[in-house]
Amino acid sequence: FLSVTEDLVRRRAEHNNCEIFSLEEISLHQQEIEKLEHLDKWCRDLKILYLQNNLIPKIENVAKLKKLEYLNVALNNIERIENLEGCEELKKLDLTANFIGELSSIESLKCNIHLKELFLMGNPCTEFEGYRQFVVATLQQLKYLDSKEIECSERIKALQNYPEVKWKIREQEQAYLLKRAREKEEAQRRMQERKDEKQKQMDSKLGFDSPDSPQEKPNQAEGDGERERCRTVENDDEDRKFWEEPTPYTPESRLETHRYIEEKRRAKDNIRESKKREKTAWTLVTAEGKVLNVNVPKLHFSLKDDEENNQIILDLGVYRHLDTSLLDVDVQPTYIRVLVKGKPFQLVLPEEVKPDSSSAKRSQTTGHLVVTMPKVCKI
Repeated sequence: FLSVTEDLVRRRAEHNNCEIFSLEEISLHQQEIEKLEHLDKWCRDLKILYLQNNLIPKIENVAKLKKLEYLNVALNNIERIENLEGCEELKKLDLTANFIGELSSIESLKCNIHLKELFLMGNPCTEFEGYRQFVVATLQQLKYLDSKEIECSERIKALQNYPEVKWKIREQEQAYLLKRAREKEEAQRRMQERKDEKQKQMDSKLGFDSPDSPQEKPNQAEGDGERERCRTVENDDEDRKFWEEPTPYTPESRLETHRYIEEKRRAKDNIRESKKREKTAWTLVTAEGKVLNVNVPKLHFSLKDDEENNQIILDLGVYRHLDTSLLDVDVQPTYIRVLVKGKPFQLVLPEEVKPDSSSAKRSQTTGHLVVTMPKVCKI
């Protein structure tokens, strides 16, 4: 699963000079986060936390955020309200469009005495008969529920009918939890079916590629083309089946959809990467052993023969902000090779040099790579 990483938090803390300890506000929306953790250790001063549109199934690891005033976890996979007792300053909580069916879990918010605004729109519990009355009577510190102000008269009425409404809510809750148990079983069964189907496809592919196949083998190019066509048809069928199969909107189906899209994206990336690797077979030395001049990264360069100091200097125009770790310099007696982000720059030298005495450094002004190569002294 994807969790909150320090690198992600630092990147999202640009407005605070990437410093996270003193951070008061952070937006981590749409980051495909599947577990809420670490923020209570790294960002103790947080006042505003945006986590909407992720895949978080549970509110956790926020109890130490004593200064937190606004928490937005809309559009996640949360099923109950919990673990917010430690957020002593919490004033606004947005749980819009989650999967909260256990409405009685709002009772845990009684401890949050400063809570003024609560959003539960788009959750299954809002469909329960007596939903609003129950929330209004349970959380007497609230001023607004689902953007609508709570009038004094509404609260008085809700408190009068509280025992009856509470009983009704518990009844509907139990029915909902039974339904959720069935949905979880169904999701488990569907997942197992997909696994079995995948295994079957892999087995049949192995059969297709078997060298013992009695069929006459076509030439390599035709075979590859046929396999590619088969793969495309299989993928189209799999896609159609996945997207057309009717499924209920649940935390499981939302997660399954996300994982399916991710899986497809990774598969495409892998194919693209392997094709890229096939293309990048650069010839640097011929079969006869002749070293070639190569400039794959298409960089400007100059080669200076410093006769006064008996050395050759290469000035290679690498990008100013390129990380030095992405440069690999290899000086040989008759040529120099520099890998720039994996792409080779290679130059045959006019005279023999001493690799062991050579040095490479970045220019302070231009960022260029400057390689100084002492010549071999001729007797």
